Amino acid sequence: MALEQKIKYEGDCDREFAKWVVSQTGGDNLRHCIQCGVCSATCPLSLYMDYTPRRLINLAREGFKKEVLGSFTIWLCASCYACRVECPKKIHITDIMYLLKRRAIEEGVYPRRFPIPVLAREFARMVFAFGRVNETLLVMDLFLRTNWFRFLSMTGLGLNLMRTGRMSLLPDHIKRRRELRKVLDAIDSDKTEAVS
Repeated sequence: MALEQKIKYEGDCDREFAKWVVSQTGGDNLRHCIQCGVCSATCPLSLYMDYTPRRLINLAREGFKKEVLGSFTIWLCASCYACRVECPKKIHITDIMYLLKRRAIEEGVYPRRFPIPVLAREFARMVFAFGRVNETLLVMDLFLRTNWFRFLSMTGLGLNLMRTGRMSLLPDHIKRRRELRKVLDAIDSDKTEAVS
C-alpha cells in the first residue's frame, strides 16, 4: 500500500479534538507518550495500516481529527493488547483505538463499505433493539451492506443451515428490554455530555 506523505501544519489541528482525546478514559496519560515506536513494532497488523499506532497516537494527541478518524488504522486494530503490554509509559493504546472507532461512527467518517464499522454499528443496533444479537441477521446485514456478491454466493449454505435448524431468521430477544434500553440511553447521554 503506497502511503501519501503529506506535510501536517499546526493550523490543520483541531485543538478541541485533542483535548477530547486526552480527557477520555484511556487517553488520560496520552501526553506521556515518548514516541519510542514500541507499539508499532509489536503490532502484528502495523504493516497493513495507513498510519502506524505510534504515528496515529501522535496525530490524535495533536488534534489531527480528519486524519485520525478517516484512517484505516483504527479499524485494523485487532485488540490483541500487545501495544499496551509493551508500552513503557503504560498508555492504553487499544482503548484509544476503541474510543476513536466510536467517534468515527458517531461522526459518520468511517470508510464506506468497509465491514468493520458496519459490523460495529449493526451489532450495537441489535443489542439496543432486542437485547441480544442474532448472528444470522448480523452476518446477512453485514454482507448486504458491504459485499452483496458474497452474500449471494453463500445463500446455498444458508439454506442448508436453515433446513437443518441451525440458523434462524427470527430475531431472539430478552425479557425486560425496556430496562436495558434505559441503561443504554443513560450511558449514551453520559457520553454525549462528555463530548460537549
